[in-house]
Amino acid sequence: MQLAYTRHQVPRGTRPDAETLDKIYAIKNVSMLRATYQIRLLTFKAVETRKKLVLKVPKSCQFDVSLKKLIELTGKTIQRENL
Repeated sequence: MQLAYTRHQVPRGTRPDAETLDKIYAIKNVSMLRATYQIRLLTFKAVETRKKLVLKVPKSCQFDVSLKKLIELTGKTIQRENL
C-alpha cells in the first residue's frame, strides 16, 4: 500500500467512526461506495489487528467494482450492515 503524505510530509491517516474489541465501524450514508483511501486504510488496520471492518450503509447503497475487488482480496475481513 502506498501511503499519502500531507503538505508537511506527515503520513495521512484515518480514524474509524466506532471501534469495539473485535470490529471497526465505518458509517457512510451514500448511494455508491468506492474503495477510497479511508476504506483501504481501515481495511489494512482491520487485517493487522485481526478485526472485522463493518461498513454500515443504506440498504440501497451499491458497492463499486473497486470495493468489490478489495472485499474479494481480503476475504471475510469486510462486512456490510444496513443502516
